[in-house]
Amino acid sequence: MKIALSTLALAFCTLAASSLSHAQNTPAQALYVRGLAATCANCHGTDGKVASGSSVLSIAGMEKNYIETQLKAFKSGTRPATVMHQISKGFSDTQIEVLAGYFAAQKK
Repeated sequence: MKIALSTLALAFCTLAASSLSHAQNTPAQALYVRGLAATCANCHGTDGKVASGSSVLSIAGMEKNYIETQLKAFKSGTRPATVMHQISKGFSDTQIEVLAGYFAAQKK
């Protein structure tokens, strides 16, 4: 029974991760992704576009792999930061992938 439950749990996690990878297929998934992206808006602006003259980096339209790599580096502590290392630790690797895809898809 334990093996069956473990297998079922693994299948569910795989399905959930797969759903996040294609996170904008349904209105609910799109809302979830926009909610994740909203956590970045205080510093990086709505949809990753900072206000003119800001000292913060605009992330809209950056390459997905670059964003993902940088977020994971903040999370692991290999890239120095003031706040990003704390914020990025709150995201799973799947959420980081989704965020990177979202911001990469935004116009600069």
